[in-house]
Amino acid sequence: LPPGVYQMSVSEAAVPGEEVGRVKAKDPDIGENGLVAYSIIDGDGMDMFEITTDYETQEGVVKLKKLLDFETKKSYSLKVEAANVHIDPKFISNGPFKDTVTVKISVEDADEPPVFLKPSYIFEVQENAASGTVVGKVHAKDPDAANSAIRYSIDRHTDLERYFFINAEDGNIKTIKALDREEIAWHNISVFAVEVHKQHQEAKVPVAIKVVDVNDNAPKFASVYEAFVCENARSNQQFITINADDKDDSANGPRFIFSLPPEIIHNPNFTLRDNRDNSASVLVRREGFSRQKQDLYLLPIVISDGGLPPMSSTNTLTIRVCACDSNGSLLSCNAEAYILNAGLSTGALIAILACIVILLVIVVLFVTLKRQKKEPLIVFEEEDVRENIITYDDEGGGEEDTEAFDIATLQNPDGINGFIPRKDIKPEYQYMPRPGLRPAPNSVDVDDFINTRIQEADNDPTAPPYDSIQIYGYEGRGSVAGSLSSLESATTDSDLDYDYLQNWGPRFKKLADLYGSKDTFDDDS
Repeated sequence: LPPGVYQMSVSEAAVPGEEVGRVKAKDPDIGENGLVAYSIIDGDGMDMFEITTDYETQEGVVKLKKLLDFETKKSYSLKVEAANVHIDPKFISNGPFKDTVTVKISVEDADEPPVFLKPSYIFEVQENAASGTVVGKVHAKDPDAANSAIRYSIDRHTDLERYFFINAEDGNIKTIKALDREEIAWHNISVFAVEVHKQHQEAKVPVAIKVVDVNDNAPKFASVYEAFVCENARSNQQFITINADDKDDSANGPRFIFSLPPEIIHNPNFTLRDNRDNSASVLVRREGFSRQKQDLYLLPIVISDGGLPPMSSTNTLTIRVCACDSNGSLLSCNAEAYILNAGLSTGALIAILACIVILLVIVVLFVTLKRQKKEPLIVFEEEDVRENIITYDDEGGGEEDTEAFDIATLQNPDGINGFIPRKDIKPEYQYMPRPGLRPAPNSVDVDDFINTRIQEADNDPTAPPYDSIQIYGYEGRGSVAGSLSSLESATTDSDLDYDYLQNWGPRFKKLADLYGSKDTFDDDS
């Protein structure tokens, strides 16, 4: 090894296994004769450091073995030896084939977070303690040489209901409100400690707070009891065993003491026996109970606990009088049923029940038949469409009877431009036919007459109807106006003279032959 002293340094925040430094011995040999092994043979740092050999570089690697603390010890000294692994026996007299060197290691101070004096804290506080009661105190310090001041706080995620608060300067934990052991027996919170000038340096410690029980709950029945006693019960016969329950801790709970209130200690009907195992038995004191006289008894029972001071409560036991057979099995506990059985025989009861059943069957059948009854053949007047008569005061008129649409626009070109003639009032002007279009009154050219009328109707926007057709499929019976059909008119005598049809030309000859006078017809024949 080269003469002198190796100087190394390491931070107190270094973790075990971290490399501190290296040393190297020179050996002119090669191969296995040049292999060197390193070891620590002396020094005050033998327990804190170790050395291994790097066979690729033939160096000794000094590593940290345990955690360091600058505030406890600031430097260490090691004596390191380097020796050949393989020694040729022929040259052993040339030894020794090893050398030593001193290694000085200095510990550097590191900025460390605060450290609590305990890894965890457990405190106790009595339930129902007043607000502001001191629970306990936590303490942390800055391990650095600066020894900065510490501030404390509670992690509110661990105390959502805010039962506690902590003094930020001295670490005293106090209650904010009264605690109930029966609600929460243990509270587990976390306390933070931070340096005043270095908020990033933070420590955390768990704190468990036990709520000490106080005897503040009286014992009660373990469940809702309802007892039954036979009318033929014997004296001192036990008919029920009761148990109690207490929400307090076992120190303030059992053993329970059962007793009757002083005012009914000499109850003539029932007595109580404490079994001294947190249970009690209720017994019959006299013989002979009657449901007709009294079918229900209420027995108050006092239960006390063993706490300091003791707590007690009065609980009521309901006792019903029932009919039993000779073996003590219950038959009936209903006083009304007892009275009915005494006044009516079994046959009478069966007859009454049968009548009730028959009445129910009749009612059900009646309702069923009524629901299945068919609809009447005669319908109401407003529902019979055959009797709905719609009266029209006009004779035809086309669109006068149609509300679905107005076809006047289709027949009247002027309606497209916004002019729609009124049919319910008289036109302001009369359509005057063009001169020369009206034929002479005595004209025999019916074709020209009809064409003229068609042309007038086509050119007159105020002349209804507009190509409208009204069909009357039913003419009615007994009408004063008589039939409108032209078919029947041919079979009746008519006072009309149709001789003028002979003057209308060849086209109306057939019509003139049908409606002409008989004399004319005979002449033609």
